[in-house]
Amino acid sequence: MPAFRDMQFLTTADVADKLKLHPQVILRKLKSGEIPGYKLGKEWRVADHDLLNWLQERSNQRVITARTKVEKTFFKEDKLSAIPAQRKKRIFVLERLLEEFETQRTYTEAEVNKILGAFHSDVCTLRREFICEHMMVRKDGIYKRSSSYFRCPDDGRKAPTGKGVQTHLGPNRGLPIPTSG
Repeated sequence: MPAFRDMQFLTTADVADKLKLHPQVILRKLKSGEIPGYKLGKEWRVADHDLLNWLQERSNQRVITARTKVEKTFFKEDKLSAIPAQRKKRIFVLERLLEEFETQRTYTEAEVNKILGAFHSDVCTLRREFICEHMMVRKDGIYKRSSSYFRCPDDGRKAPTGKGVQTHLGPNRGLPIPTSG
């Protein structure tokens, strides 16, 4: 925030002129608190940096992907509020949780439970989903991130294919699985 002496304040008419909106629209947004402002008597004033921040928060330039939308919906204050029922959303959530695990390290079931428990109480379902989606492998109670799992594309594109990669329609949703040879 700039120093007070460097701050510029705009009137309702100034803001309306800059945004090419009717002054009544600006006044309504100020009264509702949508645009941050200061009421001085009967007049409103808007700090120029507050207006700029407000515009940047509502900018159409930021691309909101399906993954971002799902993460904003299901993660509240770094806690998983619910396990999504829809498979694609659940996969985005699982991939976010998978980031908590190192790739080359092995984990005991208790360690997996502790990491997942920091996000959601139903660690059994999350562990099971990791295994079913081939994101992790389990053998004798030891878990490890699967090296053959490829992150689900969230921009509508299909996963890459080519030499040395084959796809299948099994539990990995047609995403590429490396093959030898």
